[in-house]
Amino acid sequence: MNYIKRELERKFLKMNDFFKVVLVTGARQVGKTTMLRHLSEGSDRTYVSMDNAMARDLAKRDPVLFFQTYRLPILIDEVQKAPELFEQIKIICDEKEEKGLIWLTGSQQYNMMKNVRETLAGRIGILELYSLSAREKAGLPFENELEFSLDVLRERQARVPKNNIINVFHHIWEGGMPQVQDIDEELRQEYFNSYVDTYLMCDVTEAGGITDAVRFRKFLIGCASLVSEQINYTTLAESADIASSTAREWLKVLEALHIVYLLPPYSNNELKRLSKTPKLYFCDTGLCAYLSMWLTPDTLRNGAASGHYFENYVVMELVKNYAYSKAKANISYYRDSNAKEIDIFIEENNVIHPFEIKKSASPDRREVKKYRIIDKASLQRGYGGIICMCEEPIPIDDSNCFIPSNLI
Repeated sequence: MNYIKRELERKFLKMNDFFKVVLVTGARQVGKTTMLRHLSEGSDRTYVSMDNAMARDLAKRDPVLFFQTYRLPILIDEVQKAPELFEQIKIICDEKEEKGLIWLTGSQQYNMMKNVRETLAGRIGILELYSLSAREKAGLPFENELEFSLDVLRERQARVPKNNIINVFHHIWEGGMPQVQDIDEELRQEYFNSYVDTYLMCDVTEAGGITDAVRFRKFLIGCASLVSEQINYTTLAESADIASSTAREWLKVLEALHIVYLLPPYSNNELKRLSKTPKLYFCDTGLCAYLSMWLTPDTLRNGAASGHYFENYVVMELVKNYAYSKAKANISYYRDSNAKEIDIFIEENNVIHPFEIKKSASPDRREVKKYRIIDKASLQRGYGGIICMCEEPIPIDDSNCFIPSNLI
């Protein structure tokens, strides 16, 4: 399979010139190792995986001897399996001046991240890689940073084919795991089946002590059935016949392993009675579609949950964009006690960009009237709109557009 260029490469190389250690976190199989091995081609960087039992045993038993055996510069894969290395990495960083000496990959388990941040503060850059975005799959990364003004959107439109619901739902159904790209339906089913049974069960056992494979699979399916909705722990608990407190713990484990993404509710002192419950999304829509037994892109596109999957796709494309871009933004959603909801708030430099997400190609333009809530609270409102299946950016008013989903 040909290498697919990742948008995180730019940011990684920049961090590599600044930090002595760079850690790339993310779910299993999203392409962390592939990207770093691609970037190290032509160099003499040593590669070692902590999935290798002998190397892992050495790392745990004698970190000094480990770094004598595996020489710098080095790429250490699945480093969360040998946290004993972090103290020795700190010593190496303090002794040597060179940047980019040590590259690490790992699942972002809570205990590991706490350990990393405490031990390597100021010495390490931490980046997050998600499964392939629609842009990466199409080989169409945008050169300009994402802005929501009509001019920037039109500039982006000139670079890509028109939005197409068949293509969008094929991407949603297939997902972004590199190994499922362009394989047939039978192999895709087997891939995700084995992904859940091997990688995921192994990781949840290590990260959260979860050993009941049958109930855990039911819990995963329960999560998939609530995609793009506010989390309801009672419903999740019932789906797997577990206690609500257990459902809460299991969801934390799935979030730490980058299987699910919890979109926080917007909070602000000026806006009273806001929801405090996050919304549940899957980091990879292909895994979610597999768990809910949507066997083809067509059945998913025509099914009752298609709007929820479209929302999941849009939210994760935005999350990936800001994970890889120069600009950072807070992404949340708005919901108050009167059940008024705005699907996405993107807050950048204290300016809020509000968005509704609609699968329709011609949604109701009156949806943007909701955004006046922001003005009432004297918050600063920027460009917003409705992200949908339209084919080109169309102005709604001075500050809002219909935005094709393939431009984000």
